[in-house]
Formats: sequence, structure tokens, C-alpha cells
Amino acid sequence: MSPAADVTKTADVTKTAEAEPVAGGNAGMSSEYLQIRDLRVQFDGFHAVDGVDLTLMQGDLRFLIGPNGAGKTTIIDAITGLVKSTGSIQKSGVELVGKKVHQIARLGIGRTFQTASVFEELTVLQNLDIAAGAGRSIWTMLRRRPAEIGDDILEVLDTIGLADHRETKAGVLAHGQKQWLEIGMLLVQNASVLLLDEPVAGMSGEEREETGQLLRRIGGERTVVVVEHDMDFMRSFATSVSVLARGKVIAEGSVAQVQANPKVQEVYLGTASAVDVAQEGE
Repeated sequence: MSPAADVTKTADVTKTAEAEPVAGGNAGMSSEYLQIRDLRVQFDGFHAVDGVDLTLMQGDLRFLIGPNGAGKTTIIDAITGLVKSTGSIQKSGVELVGKKVHQIARLGIGRTFQTASVFEELTVLQNLDIAAGAGRSIWTMLRRRPAEIGDDILEVLDTIGLADHRETKAGVLAHGQKQWLEIGMLLVQNASVLLLDEPVAGMSGEEREETGQLLRRIGGERTVVVVEHDMDFMRSFATSVSVLARGKVIAEGSVAQVQANPKVQEVYLGTASAVDVAQEGE
């Protein structure tokens, strides 16, 4: 199966059992990947991203962590074309550097922001239908009856856990539910690369757990990159971790590996990390 053919199936989220994310990705499922080489972003002479190399495979739930100002969100901005960058960013061999935001989105790369971007006066179902309806008039979509909504959208509703809220206006959803809706809006667009910027910020413990389970459900067949400061959430759900400091990647590996890395302990996680690793191994 070609990468293009695989991307067209990414919204078909419940017809078959999805593989869960694993470290290194689900080899053999497809050739989807995101490869970053010597990525650099400067703002008035300041090196926000300074020579970053990353290889992000389909099926690897990768977390980017690091102190404030480490360059995590700027990397996502560069991937999606929001900031000018140099170096190379390739999605399955297609170069992204130099492309416009809408061109990158059409290649199947989607992102969320710390504050969910949803149409608050429209229902959950209408939000998903609009997101899926590129090229159709918004008025045509708003006039559609629920019975006319495609099965793919209904399946995404189940996947994000909002099937019982399909007719609820997005503006009255809980904070976590709005984040899940925004992720669903990417799924109905057949996004094969999901870039999530602090998706559990401000969530309750129950919402964080449900968000982690959602990422597991969708992460096996996609490339999912999570920028996160919540270390408990990272420990629970990351299959691999990249640690950044001062615009550079200083460590990569499993949660246990990066927590045991002296450089990581020095610049970010603190000496308590070694204790955490020891406790997790008991």
C-alpha cells in the first residue's frame, strides 16, 4: 500500500482494531514518517531552534519536553509553516520547508493549540462536518440534516468520546471535551500527522486520563507528536521522548532512559528523576 493510499484511510477509525502506539513506530504498517534535519529558526538573531534532528514514525507516540523557551512549540510552528525556518522537514519524502500553511495542511499535517479552536455556536456534529467539508459551502453544510452525515464522521464521534454530545453546542462543552473535538476535526480531515500543543493543560485528572486513552486509540496509525509540561501524563502515555533545551535536542529514548540521563536531570527534570525511575522499576 502506498503512503498516499494509507492517508486516505486515516479517518476510518473504528471499522478495524487499531494497533496501539509503540516505541519506534509500528513497522510495516506504512511508510509514513516525518523527518527533520538541521532545523533552525531565528528571531532577531536569537536561535529558538538550533540544528534539530528528529525522526518521527507512524505509530510512535512522541512527546517533546523541556523547559520554557526550549523550542518545542517553535518546532511545531516550523513544521506547519507558521514560522520561517531553514534545514529540511520531510513528510514521507515530501519537503515542507518553503511551503505555505494551507499546502502543508493539505498534505495531512494538522495541529492543535493550547486553547481549542472550535466553532462555539455550532454543534459538535456541525464542527466535525465543517472540518471534513473542504471545498463545500458552509451554508450547504449547516443545512444538512444529521441523517445526511457520513459514517466516517459518526465513527470519529465515537472515537473522541462525544457521540452522546453530537447535538451539543461546542461552546458549552467542558474544557477537555473541546480539546477532543479539535482532535476529531483533524481526524475527519484525514490528518496522518497530529501535532498537539499541551493538550492536557488545565484538564482534570479524569480528563487527562481520557485524553491519554484517546491518543493511544488514534496513535497507532498516525504520527502523533505531543508538546507537554505535565510529566505524569508523559510518563503514563509516551512511547518515546525527545528532550529539548536552548533549541537543541539533548536526549531521546524511552521515559526511563531520558529520566536517567544526567543531562536531562540537570537542565529540566531535576535529581528526583532518578528516584522516579527506581520506583517505577520496583
